[in-house]
Amino acid sequence: MASLRLWRTASQAVFLLPALWIGCWLCWAAEETASSPANKPSRKSSEPPAEDRWWSLRPLVRPTVPEVEFQKSDFQFPIQNPIDKFVVEKLALQKLTASPPADRRTMIRRVNFDLLGLPPSLEEVDEFVADPRDDAYERLVDRLLASPHFGERWARHWMDVVHYAESHGHDQDRPRPTAWPYRDYLIRSFNDDKPYSQFVAEQVAGDGLFPDDPQAVVATGFLATGPFDESSLQSIQDDTDDRRIAQYLDRDDMVTTVMSTFVSTTVHCARCHDHFFDPITQADYYALQAVFAGVDKGERAFDSDPDVSRRRQSLRVELARLRGLKGLTDPSLLSPTAQEIVAAWEAKQAAAPSVWQTLEPVEVKSAEGSTLTKQPDGSILASEKRPEKDTYTLTYHTSLRGITALRLEVLADDSLSKRGPGRQDNGNLHLSEFKVFATPSGQSLAADAKPLTIKNPRADFNQEGWTIAHTIDGNPGTAWGIYPRVGEDHRAVYEFDQPVAFDGGAVLTVVLEQLHGGGHLIGRPRISVTTATESLALDGELIPAEILAIVKKPAADRSDLDRAEIARYVRLSQVERELVALPAPQMIFAASGEMKSDALTPPSKRPVRMVHLLTRGDIKQAKEVAQAGSLTCISGLAARFDLINASDEAARRAALAGWLTDRRNVLTWRSIANRIWHHHFGRGLCDTPNDLGQMGSKPTHPELLDWLAVQVGGENSGSGKDENNDIPPSELHPPNLQSLKRLHRLIVTSATYRQSSQNNEHNAAIDGDNRFLWRMNRTRLDAESVRDALIVTTGLLDRRMGGESVKQFIQTPGIHVTPNVDYANFDPDRPENGRRSVYRFIFRTLPDPLMETLDFADSSQLTAVRNSSVTALQALAMLNNPFVVRQSEHLASRAIRAGEDLERQIAAAARIVWQRDPSSRERTVLSDYARQHGLSNACRLLLNCNEFLFVD
Repeated sequence: MASLRLWRTASQAVFLLPALWIGCWLCWAAEETASSPANKPSRKSSEPPAEDRWWSLRPLVRPTVPEVEFQKSDFQFPIQNPIDKFVVEKLALQKLTASPPADRRTMIRRVNFDLLGLPPSLEEVDEFVADPRDDAYERLVDRLLASPHFGERWARHWMDVVHYAESHGHDQDRPRPTAWPYRDYLIRSFNDDKPYSQFVAEQVAGDGLFPDDPQAVVATGFLATGPFDESSLQSIQDDTDDRRIAQYLDRDDMVTTVMSTFVSTTVHCARCHDHFFDPITQADYYALQAVFAGVDKGERAFDSDPDVSRRRQSLRVELARLRGLKGLTDPSLLSPTAQEIVAAWEAKQAAAPSVWQTLEPVEVKSAEGSTLTKQPDGSILASEKRPEKDTYTLTYHTSLRGITALRLEVLADDSLSKRGPGRQDNGNLHLSEFKVFATPSGQSLAADAKPLTIKNPRADFNQEGWTIAHTIDGNPGTAWGIYPRVGEDHRAVYEFDQPVAFDGGAVLTVVLEQLHGGGHLIGRPRISVTTATESLALDGELIPAEILAIVKKPAADRSDLDRAEIARYVRLSQVERELVALPAPQMIFAASGEMKSDALTPPSKRPVRMVHLLTRGDIKQAKEVAQAGSLTCISGLAARFDLINASDEAARRAALAGWLTDRRNVLTWRSIANRIWHHHFGRGLCDTPNDLGQMGSKPTHPELLDWLAVQVGGENSGSGKDENNDIPPSELHPPNLQSLKRLHRLIVTSATYRQSSQNNEHNAAIDGDNRFLWRMNRTRLDAESVRDALIVTTGLLDRRMGGESVKQFIQTPGIHVTPNVDYANFDPDRPENGRRSVYRFIFRTLPDPLMETLDFADSSQLTAVRNSSVTALQALAMLNNPFVVRQSEHLASRAIRAGEDLERQIAAAARIVWQRDPSSRERTVLSDYARQHGLSNACRLLLNCNEFLFVD
């Protein structure tokens, strides 16, 4: 993708106009090419021969493993598996020699940080170093791969790639308190060694492919990990150009995330014109946009318990069926069993006492100036001024103890349009939020009083899409409505989670927030309370008028339709009660094609959106409607999806998931093999992990990369002779043919990985960057490993896994939705600081200064490769940051327990930090320093040593 840099100096300005002219000409040429008939979706007619294609697009065939035994050098290179043969062959061609194996202490530290992100304990180092078994290292690797901390380490790598964070970014960096279940999904998936194709498919279309698996819904959090422009996507009117632009850009983030992560392509470069360098057309780009046309980012519900999930789905299916039987004499409703249930229900209704006591209002207030007048029946009539929105605050005194529920009636009145019960011209109302506060009699409502917890809201009638459950969902954008049943009284019942009981009575404050606008206000509310605990008694007042009319008829006078309707109502009420009684679902910030729903409303699909191919990416230059699909450049795979129902957005995503995970998709398997190699060696075999295209690098070991890709793709990936004779049978046919752990094991048990990092002048003169792997790369610990290692050295690491992210900062309200965040004054000894870094709450625009200094990934960007700098600022942070200073003090306290002698304490601290005994000179220098500056400062010096901060 071409970009123009605006130079700022006078000497550079002379180059601006020619460069700008050339850039404009290139864009024009690209647009002309994109609009030409020859450049439509399929390129198969002009597909180049396999040998002429770019390396990453060539067919994936299992390479022949080179026939080499060992490398001639000062030692015999101990080949462990086929990886080493590929590497040795390249070394010989470059006239390079391999390095000797690293010592055991180096290896346990190296592989611990690689697989777990944590240092080994001193005891683990001593045990491994002393282990006489030939397979001691392989046993160590297997133990680390089985550790639950493995998932934490590799989930964090994945979170970099998909730009995971827990706030929206942009100008409104609102926190996302429900993003963390996706992080826990990643940890579980890596620990469970989930087949890679399943891992990919779940994140793209898990909700459609695996509807019975609640975690598949959580997996779609992947599509929503990126920034979210709340001001444009929620605050701007839906049918405006600005809103459509925001939707295209939001989908662009999804497309970019999917394609960069799974197939390492820069598809987003084709948004305005055909890709300048790779065979990706603008039509391909908008075909991918069409895949995501039906999804938005936002919170969606899921049940963590699969049994609850299945029960909820079953009840929702039955609820939909019963609602569809309205006005029908279905045999199931007229069966003897159904009618017996009706008879029992009627008998209980007849015996149920009147349980409601109407309260007289003591004080009534309108926030926006409506006139509220008390009526003789305890109701309140609104009149005169009708604001767009309003909040009524109604205060009552009651002597009842043990109040279990409250009833809200909205009454019809001749003074209201259409007789109400709403004040809108059509008689409707919208109650956004319903809150109740309780204080002992004689006390006023405190400013910081919290509303009572309400459960099981029920109403005699719900407008479609505007249910009574919306009044307690905390979302001012939803509400309860009663249209088209205007001109009638309606009732709603709210149960309290705990009975309200104060000696001497209570003051109840009822707050009716009506925030929808358009004058959708309640015209005549009335409040009653009860101490009853029998749900049947509470429901009695909610029976719809048409059902009451049937109940009043003698059984012999009822028609089949009457008997069917009452049976339908009774069963419908039972299903609704069961649904409401289920545990509240969890929430996940994810991508969804469903509208937000409540317990009694099955999710509905979002309206179908059309995605057009846009000339120059301009929505005002829309051309043909895009057909859902993907890239035309993958041989053997259809570029456009042939769907039975093209408007089914879940089916579109499922088709893309199938395209991504197809064994013929050569980019998928090369991409993941290269990523894993990158994180073990600090550089991929192709050192541009997010771009395997022509603007990226060529691999140094293409045959090795393909061999690894075949391994992770499963035994049936690719074609050709099986040259994998060097791997034991147990490794050849594992239960999981797409095992990432198997790939990790192959890499870290290779002799290539086990080399020392020592320099070799001859080799360095030929290959100073070590691109051909003649030694192991020495690396600085990443930010999380530094922070976690600090806590491990003090013995204060909290190894609990999962759950809500911890805020290692002080958060206070900001001017707008972005809060104020204070890292500097957060108490280093707070328990939140003991959790692993993967569980930190991550803001996009408000990063942790210590982690940012240590090159933590920018969560607004897809980070395939982190910076790994060594700066003076890092040294200053490691010396002066309050968290680091406090850890050095804790380390000193731990060292003191080794004995009263200072040198013994220094030796203990050094062993904890370095996992080895200090030399006599080191002990002397550190002891002298401790005598002058204190043991804590000596420990701080240890934590700033290269031996702590680097891995050989």
